[in-house]
Amino acid sequence: MPLPDGGTLHVYDTGDDGTGRLPVVWHHGTPNIGAPPAPLFAAADRLGLRWVSYDRPGYGGSTRRPGRDVASAAADVARLADALGLDRYATVGHSGGAPHALASGALHPDRVVAVVAVAGLAPYGAAGLDWFAGMTPSGQASLRAATQGRAVKERHAASDTDYDPEFTPADLATLAGPWAWLDEVVGPAVRGGPDGLVDDDLAYVTPWGFDPAGVTVPVLLLHGGRDRVVPASHSRWLAGVCPAADLRITDDDGHLSVLGGAPAALEWLRR
Repeated sequence: MPLPDGGTLHVYDTGDDGTGRLPVVWHHGTPNIGAPPAPLFAAADRLGLRWVSYDRPGYGGSTRRPGRDVASAAADVARLADALGLDRYATVGHSGGAPHALASGALHPDRVVAVVAVAGLAPYGAAGLDWFAGMTPSGQASLRAATQGRAVKERHAASDTDYDPEFTPADLATLAGPWAWLDEVVGPAVRGGPDGLVDDDLAYVTPWGFDPAGVTVPVLLLHGGRDRVVPASHSRWLAGVCPAADLRITDDDGHLSVLGGAPAALEWLRR
């Protein structure tokens, strides 16, 4: 899809079978490409949902846009919805995709039916939240580099520093089982270079361009209590500020195993 600035947005669409499926925009994590979540296709078919998604700028087939903020995702989604003739839609995001899913709820409440945010970050500097508390050391190092600006973040991304998400046994079982699909979206993003990741991390730790308190549409927040990539305290904080938030924390889940609750979240969304 061509953009007004001359760039391109690579869009995915599972299509409508003529039954009036509810469009659901999938926002991918960091670093991923934006292919819609194949492990949730069966649930979507059962519930009458249509997946639409895209590679965020700097990933896959989408042109890089240095300096983009989280709010820019809402404009990208509105453009792709216009191109596909979609008046109303829901948004779902996992991990780094969750703040981007919230952006549409805040900035386009006339079009967004509801938002599901899974294992997502709260804004950097959120009042009353110790933002880094509970994160893995390597995750802290990566995001702290971003707080020091683009040059420092790019040096960190280009270094040989290993990133260890410290996945739980439940996470590893999920990755070896129903969500092995994640390898299909992480691999191409990593092979494409660090640009998308750098721009994502800079967006997370700078002003988002919207206030989560302005997300007045229904929001479901899912989080694993053992998540050390993004600690559950972030969703607890969001639940305290989003006016219409439903918080579900599963104590024994980590960053990936929490996706086991996604089919139930889609049922919530459909209702």
